[in-house]
Amino acid sequence: MNQARSAEDFDFSGKKVLVRVDFNVELNNKQEVQEQFKLEAPRKTLDRIRSFSGVKIALISHFGRPEGKKDEAFSLRQVVPAVERALDIKIRFVDDCIGSSVIDGLETMSSDEILLLENVRFYPGEEADDPAFATELASPFDVYVNEAFSVCHRNQASVSAITRILPSLAGPRLLEEAAMLDRIKDDPARPAIAIIGGAKIETKLPLIREFERIYDAVLVGGKIANEAADQEIQFSDKVLLPKDFQGGENRLDIGPATTAMFIEVIRHARTIVWNGPLGKFEEKPYDAGTDAILHAISESGAQVVIGGGESLAVLEREGLIDKIGFVCTGGGAMLEYMSGNTLPGLVALGEAGEAK
Repeated sequence: MNQARSAEDFDFSGKKVLVRVDFNVELNNKQEVQEQFKLEAPRKTLDRIRSFSGVKIALISHFGRPEGKKDEAFSLRQVVPAVERALDIKIRFVDDCIGSSVIDGLETMSSDEILLLENVRFYPGEEADDPAFATELASPFDVYVNEAFSVCHRNQASVSAITRILPSLAGPRLLEEAAMLDRIKDDPARPAIAIIGGAKIETKLPLIREFERIYDAVLVGGKIANEAADQEIQFSDKVLLPKDFQGGENRLDIGPATTAMFIEVIRHARTIVWNGPLGKFEEKPYDAGTDAILHAISESGAQVVIGGGESLAVLEREGLIDKIGFVCTGGGAMLEYMSGNTLPGLVALGEAGEAK
């Protein structure tokens, strides 16, 4: 990542700019966006690009898993009103992400609007990291900016292959997220603790193992704590599993004894990384453990980094998204990065920077 060229140092005057964002947000049963923070994340970068004369911007994102087919259920058209509110910019929706629709949109757009292109995963070439598809994405544009750290663990056309076609820049927010994760991994203030919850022990176990190696304590809750216990996974004394649960045999939340134990550890921490809720937070009363831990974190005075869609949902629900630590947009990308794995999107930006 050291060689990646930052979009902050680039003159965008007169350029047609394709910006990779992550608008893959959850919608509730009223079709309302549940992850407003992800929509707001690229705002400062877009405002800077728009400050140059003659610039034209198009945003590209995936949305759900349409499996390479056009499907209105996965159309980004649904999020246009929420994007306009989040970015405070007029959005013109384009019903494709390649071809004449994009070219026409760029030619006819006004200076007070930006384009939002249709779901890039409507084409199988996206997830295949197909260079021919990347060429089609790139052809109407002069420069590419990746402002979506949260997709950098994906080796896909709009993340990787496109950097070999267009001059490619790293967005400031993307660089900030990578730098923060480097800092808390390589040089954390101590005691340093990680709080890992959510589901899918197979995806979270490498992260637990890495924090077990480099941090002072790892607090494990959520469904992964149940899975770790059921599978009789062995950990060192650094890893603290729940002592008790709420929700009977289904173990839907950590219990009061566990909550008290976790809070005592949090009180002494100087660095806290949190990824994933500690219970079935979307259903009362099984949100109690997660809420108690969240408020303990907010009162700890530690340097806090939080990532993962469900963790962000808890923060947004409690109105703490701007009041507690540093928020990482990417759950999966954060897991991969903090587990010590390389992210294809970051590698591609670094190689593009070296080539300039």
